[in-house]
Amino acid sequence: MVNKLLEFHGSGLSSNEAEKNIERFGLNEIKLENKKSALSIFFDQFKDILVVILALSTAVSFLLGEFLDAVVIFFLIILNGILGFVQEFRAERAVESLKNYISYKAKVIRDRKVDVIETKFVTINDIVIIEEGDRVPADGILVEGFSLSIDESILTGESIPAEKDVKGENKLYMGTYVIKGKGVMKVTSIGLDTKMGGIAKALTEIKETKTPLELRLNQLGKLLALICLSVCAIIVILGILRKQNIYEMFMIGISLAVAAIPEGLPAVVTITLAIGVQRMAKKNALIRKLSSVETLGCVNIICSDKTGTLTENKMTVKRIETVDMSVEVEGTGYDLKGRILSNGRIIKNQLLDYIMLCAINCNNAEFEDDKNEQFKISGDPTEIALLVLAKKYRENLNKGVRIIEIPFDSHRKYMGVVVKYDQNSILFVKGAFEKLIDKCKYYMSECGTIKQLGYNEKRIITKKNESMCMSSMRVLLLCMKYGSDTVDGMILLGLVGMIDPAKRGVKLAIEKARKAGVKTIMITGDHKLTAFSIAKELGIASSFEEVVEGEELEKNEKVFERNIDKISVFARVDPLHKLKIVRMLKKKGNIIAMTGDGVNDAPAIKEADIGISMGISGSDVTKEAASMILLDDNYTTIVHAIEEGRLIYNNIKKFIKYLLACNIGEVLIMFFTSLLNLPIALLPMQILWINLATDGLPAAALSMSKSEDSLMRQKPRPKDESIFAEGLLKEIVLRGFAIGCFATLSFYLPIMKGYDIKMARTIAFATLVLSQLIYSFECSTQKRNIFNMLFGNLYLLFSAIISFVLFLLVIYIPQLGIVFEINRLGYLEWVIIIICSLFPSLLHSIFAKNI
Repeated sequence: MVNKLLEFHGSGLSSNEAEKNIERFGLNEIKLENKKSALSIFFDQFKDILVVILALSTAVSFLLGEFLDAVVIFFLIILNGILGFVQEFRAERAVESLKNYISYKAKVIRDRKVDVIETKFVTINDIVIIEEGDRVPADGILVEGFSLSIDESILTGESIPAEKDVKGENKLYMGTYVIKGKGVMKVTSIGLDTKMGGIAKALTEIKETKTPLELRLNQLGKLLALICLSVCAIIVILGILRKQNIYEMFMIGISLAVAAIPEGLPAVVTITLAIGVQRMAKKNALIRKLSSVETLGCVNIICSDKTGTLTENKMTVKRIETVDMSVEVEGTGYDLKGRILSNGRIIKNQLLDYIMLCAINCNNAEFEDDKNEQFKISGDPTEIALLVLAKKYRENLNKGVRIIEIPFDSHRKYMGVVVKYDQNSILFVKGAFEKLIDKCKYYMSECGTIKQLGYNEKRIITKKNESMCMSSMRVLLLCMKYGSDTVDGMILLGLVGMIDPAKRGVKLAIEKARKAGVKTIMITGDHKLTAFSIAKELGIASSFEEVVEGEELEKNEKVFERNIDKISVFARVDPLHKLKIVRMLKKKGNIIAMTGDGVNDAPAIKEADIGISMGISGSDVTKEAASMILLDDNYTTIVHAIEEGRLIYNNIKKFIKYLLACNIGEVLIMFFTSLLNLPIALLPMQILWINLATDGLPAAALSMSKSEDSLMRQKPRPKDESIFAEGLLKEIVLRGFAIGCFATLSFYLPIMKGYDIKMARTIAFATLVLSQLIYSFECSTQKRNIFNMLFGNLYLLFSAIISFVLFLLVIYIPQLGIVFEINRLGYLEWVIIIICSLFPSLLHSIFAKNI
């Protein structure tokens, strides 16, 4: 193929010419997004209305002569802004880096050979080969085409594919997809100069869509803001009614509102999602949309292709069966070493000669010479296996001149070619046994004699086919016909049986998914018996009744729709069947992950809740339709991604639980002391310091918790489940109430014992800090033992240590004590603090089962 292309289109660009063109015209990219600069992200932190009010209040206090208060609060505002900036900057860059994982490939002729490169390196005057499933990498002119149909709906909105022809409509456009056929194009425009680039230029603004979870949390944030502002207003009004300083109460109200409203929640959610997605990408699961992470945790059925996902997709022919002969083939993989034996002896005869001629002619795979290797193989693994078989049989076989090709079709399930030997033409056909057996009228004996294919011979070959299928083999029937291109009345040559071993770790991954409440359904084009044999070996199916063929599905669609939950294997399916399967499963309320690679799989992938494309073998059309791309084409990666999706969602719940309970505690201590007609429990700068030191770092660290063993022993959560499900809201309220109550108690007891107000505030301040840090460790794990709490998440341990050290500095450095109006603590004060800080945890341990 390469030689023919070179003959017609020259050697393509040289590497040097390509480099010069890239330097002159730039990369083949469309980048119009206006990235937010670090400076703009920083200043955005101070646009919040509450922060603006607090800053204005600080300015007023400065004018009134409260210099120390003004400087400290201003400093805390800046620190809070820096913390918010760090969170948002990390989120922005993490999301941006995800885009760098997605790269499309193009086949170009460079230096007289076909090279596969990233589309961004395609340049002007490149000769590009395009075929079914490819994304057109740039604008260009078609110079050679074979039944080429292009989906241009992305540009025109027209759903009917455009037929392309060298002499007619020959313009091709970046971003469109090859639906059918093959072609060769010459690139004329790249990047922003393409038609797609022109459309992109017209866009004035590109908006990033938020995930459903982020939208729900934004709504939650607004609701909490309303509640907090209401409570803060009540506290301020109560203080004013008690004749307290209006300015002081106003400052306290604003400070409390800033501390209580979890304004960092969306940023932490984005960071958690984005960093989790980066972790998945490192494990070969590329998530194309952040919203898919939420759905992954809900998946309860994985519909997986067999070949290449559950198995290695490295076919090896192991047996050849004819009507009157059985042959064993030695060797594994694509190694050319291996003998062809009958009854333990190397065998060669006229029938095997024709079987090998069918194998090499009815085949689009290629052996290419390579300087560094003995040979280089390219093409479909099944066809490569047939080439390897022929090479094992005889090094040099005379391949005919191809005249006609009958391409493989998912409905027809066979491929044929007409080749010419001297003046004679021969039709060679390979395909599914059940599709071809009735088209055979004769068979060839081992000595090369053509005989009538009667009932007895059909029975023999049918039993041999069933036996091979039950041995987990993929079976192809090979046949031929002299001087014709019609497939009726052919000569049966024999059956070729090949194995495709399961990928390492797949069986364990299927079992892990089952324990997690995720069912695996295998979808394959193999024979029903082959499919069941492999499914049983992998632990997907235990009974032959769990296997259904595509044709059966079509005939009894309503019956199978009712019993879809009992089916574990779909055999002999085509892409249209996959779409029906997804729709049937979704009707039952299942959340489906569906894999695919071919262009015809795109509708089923788009219909699934999580569409999964193969990164190695998948077409560009399928990748574009998918929510997730498997960079290693491995089923095990899907299970890892589901686990990671569950972990991310759990971590989000952890820091929501921590942030909201702590914020409730901070609001309640102020509310309770106002109701009890006590002095103000905390000063503005103390409230802001707690918000800075104990809310930010531990909350971010909780989002980085590791997976626990129990995570993949839980059932998938319902898709519409609230984030506060399973008693989370009740736990948040009760823990916030407990923290608020015991912090109030820690303030009340010193006053009753005659301590001055400054010491009482110090004790209350310390109690809030310590109780929140203790609670952060409880939020990090479900395991109620000290070791897991302390060392299960080292990020949390270090952040808690930093927060505690900052707290001790405020307590024991005299200058900071003056600034924050805090006293040094003695042993007795520490006893009160520790008791009041531990009591919320103690109460939770006692009453946890009833929450």
